[in-house]
Amino acid sequence: MRRARRREPARTPAGLAGAEPGPGFEITFDGRPLRALPGQSVAAVLWAASVLSWRTTRNNGRPRGAFCGIGSCYECLATVNGRPNLRACLLPARPGDAVTTQEGTGHDAPRP
Repeated sequence: MRRARRREPARTPAGLAGAEPGPGFEITFDGRPLRALPGQSVAAVLWAASVLSWRTTRNNGRPRGAFCGIGSCYECLATVNGRPNLRACLLPARPGDAVTTQEGTGHDAPRP
């Protein structure tokens, strides 16, 4: 007779840390709604939605996204709520944030 195997709960970062995040909320990326959890950085929300690039270089328009993830390299600069050049890996996502692809220096982006 075969014994039924007992299933353990899924191991997730929140589960391992014993975190109990509050209710999720929504931000947008180029108008696309994305789900976020309290405490997530803008970069983490974008990664979770499979968005890996949210900026282009000023000279060649090459795609950029998070590289170091700790705010040292500045590759993750993003335009959030009309403000360009914010480090997405350090910026906590807030309900209703509007993240848009930043082209070049971001100074040509329209301000709200």
